[in-house]
Amino acid sequence: MTGRLVLVWALVAAPAAAQRLGTRVAAAPDGIVRLSFAARPGVCGDGHNVIALECAGGKCGWGRGGRTITVDRGFDRDEVEYDCEPGPVRVSLTVRTGRVQSLRTYVGGRWVAPRGDAAVTDLGTVASRDAVEFLLGLATQEDAGGGEEAILPLTLADSVIVWPLLLKLARDDRAPRRTRRQAVFWLGQAAGDAATRGLADLIDEGDVDRDVKEQAVFALSQQPHDAGVPALIRIARTHPEPGVRRKALFWLGQSGDPRALALFEELLTKP
Repeated sequence: MTGRLVLVWALVAAPAAAQRLGTRVAAAPDGIVRLSFAARPGVCGDGHNVIALECAGGKCGWGRGGRTITVDRGFDRDEVEYDCEPGPVRVSLTVRTGRVQSLRTYVGGRWVAPRGDAAVTDLGTVASRDAVEFLLGLATQEDAGGGEEAILPLTLADSVIVWPLLLKLARDDRAPRRTRRQAVFWLGQAAGDAATRGLADLIDEGDVDRDVKEQAVFALSQQPHDAGVPALIRIARTHPEPGVRRKALFWLGQSGDPRALALFEELLTKP
């Protein structure tokens, strides 16, 4: 498969409802545009700056077995009230002259009523698939603000298998490089044989940028050891690019896996 897949289809072939969502955002007055959609099972948050993954029974993060993302980039801490809740995903878009300049992502909580004359447009709850199509389209636009930040919320959406979309985005050399790297990072969080194969194939493709390949090596290191370690060992042994091989060796060294130690012994004792 070529690395020059252009994700124009993400906008052109999007369902009419998703296209309307983009139109509604573009038509909003300058200010904040809010939208919400259902979170996939296992995702919860405090509605503020914590998003936790792989949660069960409402026990989200904080040493309870899930993975936790702490988002703290100078966001307006008063925009939402919060408890730890299993959704919804809330996206706050800053819009100027019909274009998205930046976005913020929350899970759970409640929107706070706008203050005074603040320009806030609330689009309400939208279908998860429509939100994913809109966010993916935003991520692929070279001149769109918030493209890199659009990846996180689309990975949290309910009832949408997003890893094939992330893989296509990672291969799209017309998408902003930082956005492609972010897509690879979140692809690495999608456990499973298919996601692992997709990452390994991406690393092997000749026309993919080296920094994207190196991000894919890191993403493989985040896979369960039975999936990620064999792929990293193969890359460390056979990949034609020395920099990619070094990255694979580095992350193998972080794994503590006996198979990685055996590889190091082999390489160090080789005549």
